[in-house]
Amino acid sequence: MEYIKITKDNIEKEHICCAISNNNDVQVASKKAWLKDRLNDGLVFLKSVERGKCFIEYIPAENAWNPIVADGYTYIDCLWVSGSFKGHGYSNDLLAECIKDSKNEGKKGLCILSSAKKKPFLADPKYLKYKGFSVADEADNGIQLWYLPFDKTADKPRFKECAKNPRAEEDGYVLFYTSQCPFNAKYVPIVEKAAKDNGIKFKAVHITDKAQAQTAPTPVTTYALFYNGEYVTNEQMNDAKFLKIALGK
Repeated sequence: MEYIKITKDNIEKEHICCAISNNNDVQVASKKAWLKDRLNDGLVFLKSVERGKCFIEYIPAENAWNPIVADGYTYIDCLWVSGSFKGHGYSNDLLAECIKDSKNEGKKGLCILSSAKKKPFLADPKYLKYKGFSVADEADNGIQLWYLPFDKTADKPRFKECAKNPRAEEDGYVLFYTSQCPFNAKYVPIVEKAAKDNGIKFKAVHITDKAQAQTAPTPVTTYALFYNGEYVTNEQMNDAKFLKIALGK
């Protein structure tokens, strides 16, 4: 199996797996713009040569867009293998490359977000456990920080206090999101319009820099929806899903 590493030289021509291929699509444009900036921070995006959702995205934890304390670790933004790609060793290949790369860089280990039970858009805890990961920390909303230390004496990574008790300060629906997920560029405006059309109080907070992400009141920054201060979900939504939650439709 062959893999391609995204660089500034090939990013415009390469398909980024988790969105459609047309560079003029707002989802693709927003994700690639985000990736370009992160490449300067040491982000690695490795994907299969086949078109489809089969890739790993990781970055030095000091530069991760999450409120974590994990100096010396590699943070995995996403390890994604779906559909017909499952069961063929892609996940193992991609994770092995991340481990190799991280060891070569002298990292303490890896860390990644998950949960006790599988949640949408988060790593599968069963797979992580199978590969030797364990839980390093957990927020009140059930989001967990898993880690794989290369040296068992290494300090455990942890959530910052701002993320241990996820909460929004305002009433109504408040959404924190980044451009890391390409689908947000399309669906956040759709949800905003659905809320406005139905008289639902809704505020979208677009996290646009590392400092803002690392002090966010949620361990998941790609998409975190709150209602009257309480955490609701990290699952990206279209208008139908949002209205089902907000209005029971």
